[in-house]
Amino acid sequence: MIQKLSHRLATVAVAAAASMVAFTAHADIDNSSLSSPDFRPHVRTFGLVYTLPKEVNDTLDLTTKGMLREKLLNAKLEDEAARHNIPHVTVVHIHNADATTPEKMLKALPKLPGVLNVTLKNFYTTEAAKGAGQPWWLDLGIVKEGAGFESMMAFNTTATAALAPLRDGPLPRCTGPVYAAMSDAAKDLVKTVGVSGVNVVKDGKELRSHNPHNTLVYSKVKFTPEVQKGMDQTAGEFNQILPNGIQVSFKTVSIVELGFAGNVLREIYRIDLQNGSVLNVATNSPVGATTGAAR
Repeated sequence: MIQKLSHRLATVAVAAAASMVAFTAHADIDNSSLSSPDFRPHVRTFGLVYTLPKEVNDTLDLTTKGMLREKLLNAKLEDEAARHNIPHVTVVHIHNADATTPEKMLKALPKLPGVLNVTLKNFYTTEAAKGAGQPWWLDLGIVKEGAGFESMMAFNTTATAALAPLRDGPLPRCTGPVYAAMSDAAKDLVKTVGVSGVNVVKDGKELRSHNPHNTLVYSKVKFTPEVQKGMDQTAGEFNQILPNGIQVSFKTVSIVELGFAGNVLREIYRIDLQNGSVLNVATNSPVGATTGAAR
């Protein structure tokens, strides 16, 4: 156990060092928007995510999708009911207007974690920052225990270190009123890696703030007490429907493009977590393999 832990920490340390080198090479990262009371204009956000397998989507569709849409429409949250999203669990998001960013992300990927077996469980609501008012989400969490969860957390650390230097600045949804309402620790993450809620290495220690989850509702309207009450009630009902959660085996990770709130708009590259093979989703053709295949 000690040997495995030492190896993981060594891997994390190497990734962090590589991150610093990459950061030096990307001097065009602009944090000036953090001084504004308004959200930074959103141009393009790219990310690394695990898309949900078909069988998991089928379960959610048959048990919660219809009820959720009905509740959103009844609450006059039409935009939320219509918003497109490819269901997923996020690793990390970066903002960059450069259309070649996905290719750069593919080249920068660290060693892959292999197949991840975890459990999706516990529906809940959350704000980008407590008291900011928007954006807010209805999420389905992941059980925070087991080998799959630990591997997922370790990969978040190395992936954040590898990909954050490719950003052009902070994620727009982490600026303005959200940034103002953040804790000092979250603000430090936004300054240094462009987004909060990720794992990093600082002073030789791994700092974990990543909370992996699947999001069912993305909203930019005010998270009023009335809205929160309705959505919290919905989350409670869904927890009664799926009290044991859903077992999921993630066998791929994808480079995607996202909207302002973090909803996935399109899948670009799909990477096999075991052998590192890469599929161009638009052309349905292989494009080689990453250098970070799991071993």
